[in-house]
Amino acid sequence: MRLIPRALVAAAAGLGLALSGVAPAVAAPVPSAVHAVTVVNAKPVTIKTIPTKTVSGAAKATVKPAFAKAKGVSKVKAVLTVKKGTKTVAANKTSVKLAAGTYKVTTKVTYVYKGKKASVSKTQTLKVVKKAAKKPASVIPSGWDCPSGYPIKGNASSMIYHVKGGAFYERTNPEECFASERAAQAAGYRASKR
Repeated sequence: MRLIPRALVAAAAGLGLALSGVAPAVAAPVPSAVHAVTVVNAKPVTIKTIPTKTVSGAAKATVKPAFAKAKGVSKVKAVLTVKKGTKTVAANKTSVKLAAGTYKVTTKVTYVYKGKKASVSKTQTLKVVKKAAKKPASVIPSGWDCPSGYPIKGNASSMIYHVKGGAFYERTNPEECFASERAAQAAGYRASKR
């Protein structure tokens, strides 16, 4: 019996509240993690850094403009101007071949973006370096001593190699000298047993 009066009181309070125009109190939703969005004005064309180039011997490295363009960029023309010291090596070229040395490279990119023509340029230092010559694994000696850097003595007739401190090292007249035991083994030699 007690349940009926409580239910009637709750219904009457809800009806009175609805007819009065006052909204019932409702707990506000708890916001989830707040995400901030930052808008960055990206440039339509960005000139990239040209990495150091490596060449072998008298070869030349080919250098081209390095850049990235945004969506909507059109009519792109990219050229290089290269100076070595005060001397201009190349002017307004799309590709340049350079020998070993240090250069000042100016990349200029002309483009159209949103109907407007514009250009951007960047000057950077570029190094073209020679590749280090590879040391041979073995050399032919002159005399009883191996040259520095090649301490392993090889006897070609027996295909045996000798290391410093070995029993026959001082007595061996080398026919081939090796930079390492591994190099001697790769050439088909085996280690001396003493």
